[in-house]
Amino acid sequence: MEPVTTLRGVGPKLSERLEKLQIRSVSDLLFHLPLRYQDRTTLTPIAALLHNEEQQIEGIITGTTIRFGRRRSLVCSVEDESDSLTIRLFHFNKGQQAALQNGRKIRCFGTARRGKSGMEMAHPEYQLLDKSPPPLEQALTPIYPMTEGLHQRTLFSLTTQALQRALHEVKELLPTALQRNLPPLQQALSTLHRPDATAGAEVFKRCRERIALEELLAHHLSMQQLRQKSRKEHAIVLSPQRTLLDRLLQQLPFSLTRAQQRTIDEIFADLKNSWPMQRLLQGDVGSGKTLVALCAALHAVESGQQCALMAPTELLATQHQQTLQSLLLPLGIEVGLLSGSMRKTERKPILEQLQSGALKIVVGTHALFQDAVQFHALALVIIDEQHRFGVDQRYALQQKGEQGSYSPHQLIMTATPIPRTLAMTFYADLDSSVIDELPPGRTPITTVTIPESRRDEVVQRIHSNCQQGRQVYWVCPLVEESELLECQAATEQAAELQKQLPDLNIGLVHGRLSATEKEAEMARFHARELHILVATTVIEVGVDVPNASLMVIENAERLGLSQLHQLRGRVGRGSEASSCVLMYRSPLSAVAKERLETIRNSNDGFEIARKDLQMRGPGELLGRRQTGQLQLKIADLTLDQHLLPQLEQIAPQLLQGDPTRIDRLIQRWIPQGEHYHSVA
Repeated sequence: MEPVTTLRGVGPKLSERLEKLQIRSVSDLLFHLPLRYQDRTTLTPIAALLHNEEQQIEGIITGTTIRFGRRRSLVCSVEDESDSLTIRLFHFNKGQQAALQNGRKIRCFGTARRGKSGMEMAHPEYQLLDKSPPPLEQALTPIYPMTEGLHQRTLFSLTTQALQRALHEVKELLPTALQRNLPPLQQALSTLHRPDATAGAEVFKRCRERIALEELLAHHLSMQQLRQKSRKEHAIVLSPQRTLLDRLLQQLPFSLTRAQQRTIDEIFADLKNSWPMQRLLQGDVGSGKTLVALCAALHAVESGQQCALMAPTELLATQHQQTLQSLLLPLGIEVGLLSGSMRKTERKPILEQLQSGALKIVVGTHALFQDAVQFHALALVIIDEQHRFGVDQRYALQQKGEQGSYSPHQLIMTATPIPRTLAMTFYADLDSSVIDELPPGRTPITTVTIPESRRDEVVQRIHSNCQQGRQVYWVCPLVEESELLECQAATEQAAELQKQLPDLNIGLVHGRLSATEKEAEMARFHARELHILVATTVIEVGVDVPNASLMVIENAERLGLSQLHQLRGRVGRGSEASSCVLMYRSPLSAVAKERLETIRNSNDGFEIARKDLQMRGPGELLGRRQTGQLQLKIADLTLDQHLLPQLEQIAPQLLQGDPTRIDRLIQRWIPQGEHYHSVA
C-alpha cells in the first residue's frame, strides 16, 4: 500500500494532519469521501435566491459603507438585472474597503438569508471581475471532512492525485450478490469525488448507495467478528435452578410483566452456555430493568458464583446497592458497595470478602475493575447505562473480569432505546432483549411546552409544588459550546430562583464541580434537604428521587429528543402525578418545533429514539464516547436502512467462507477496528 507521503506536497507536517483523519496511504484518500457539495456551475439571479441555500450570483457594486451597531461591519450593495443584494463583512481591512468600489463587477458564492432590507450574504467568497469573467466550474465542488490545519484546496489536490494514481488499483470487495444494479466501485468513487453537474440524480444516488452498502457491511462484519471471538472464549455454565429467584418473586408486592419474564428467560438461556453471554438489555425509563438484572445476579449466586454491577456514578451505584440490599436481605444475601471515594478502612473488608468469595454481589463504579480488586469467582458483570461507556470499555471490563481461562458473562443495560437500524450497526456483537412494556399503575408524565415569556408563571407553580412537600428539578442545558458558560448559566439561574423564592432551599449541580461535590449535593436532594435542584444535563442519568414530581427544562429547543426523554425520566418515579415543563425561546425553527411536539405528545422511548435517529443521527443516541470510535463516513442509518436486510443475508455466508475478504473490507473502512477488543 503506497504511503500518502509519496504524493506531491505531502511532508511530515501535512502527513501528521492527515493521520488525524486516518489517512495513511494513497488509497485511504479515495475512501475519504466528501460530506457535501457546492454548486458553482451556475449563476442565480438575485430575485430567484432561496433563503438559507448556498448559491452564486454576479452583479455590479452600487454602494459600500461602514455601519456601526453591536458589531462594526462593511456593507456592500450589489445589483443585477433582477434585484439587489446586501453583502456584509464583519471582518475586513482597508484594502477590501478600497477594492469594493461602486461600478465594479463582482461574483459571490455564499448562503443567502432574508434580512431586514431583503436578501443578504454574510462573508461570501467573492471575486472582482475587472477583465473578462473566468468560466464557471464544470463540476460540483466537493467539501471534505476536515481537521485543524488542513484546507479544502489541499484535500482537493491530494484526492485528485489519488484518483489519477490509485483508482485503477482499487479492488472490488463487495460480494457479487450485493452488486446487482449498482455501479462498479471505481466508477462510484470517481463520481462521488468529482461529480458531473450534468449527471442525473439517480446516477449519483446509486453511486452513493454502492459505497454506503460496503461501509455498512464492514461495520456489521467487524462487530460480528467480535461476537464470534467471544463465542470462542469460555464462561462458567450457570445452574438452571431457580430456588432463590422463586423466593424473591414470592416476596414482591407485584408480578413481573410479560416483557420482564420473557427477558429473564432469554438471559437464563444464555447463562447455560459455555461461552460468555453478551446481551444488551433495553428498556424505557421505569420498565423494570434493575429487577431483571437482579434476577440474573441471583442466578449467579445460586450457582456459587459472584456478580458485579457497575454504574456510571457513585450516587447511582449507591442507589442500586440500597435497592438490591432491601430486596435480598430477607433471602440472607449481602450486597456490597465499592467506589473510588471510599476510605481505605471501608474498602478493605469488601476487597477481602470479594477475594474469599464470601461476598457474592457487589455494586460500584469503574473502581470495581481496578487492579486491587480480586474476585474469587466472578461469573456475571452487569453494566448499567451502557451509553455512558464506550465499545472499547465494554471489552476492557471483560478482560479485567477474567478468572483463569474463564471470562464473565455480560449483561449491558440501557434506558436509551436503540432503533433496530442502529443496533445492527453499532451493537451487532450483542444479542438484544427489549422490555417493551411498563409495569401497570405507573402514572404517565404530563409534558407541556411554554415560552420563556411565561417564566414567572412557572416559578409560581414551582413554589406551589414545594409548599405541598414536592421537589423540583430545574435543568439548564448548554447555552454555547462551553462548559464554563453552561455552568455560569446554571449558577445565575440558581441565584435568581433563590432571590424569587427565599423561603426554599435551592441546590446546584454542574460539570465543573468535583465528583464528590456533585454526589454530596445530589444526596442532599435525595434526603429532601433541598426543595429545588438546579442542574446542567449531568443529571440525565442520576439519582432516583421519588418525591421529585416536576422538572423544568430551560432552552429545551437546544436538546435532542432522546436527551429530553432521559431528563424527563428523572421525575415520575413515585406514586404522584408528575410533570415536565419544556421552556423555549421564540421564534422556534421548524426542526425545534417538531422535536418539542414529538416529546410533548409521546412517552414511548422507542418511538422517540426512532424519531431522534431520523432527525439528528446516531450521535445523540450513543453518546460521544461511542460515536467517537465508530463513525460512518458516508452511510446514513436513516437513509440507508433499506440496505440492512441484504447485509443480514450475506454476512453469515462471508463469515463462514471468506475471512480474507472480510479482513480487507474492515481494514478499508475501520483501520482501527481491532482496537475495540484489545483494550487492557
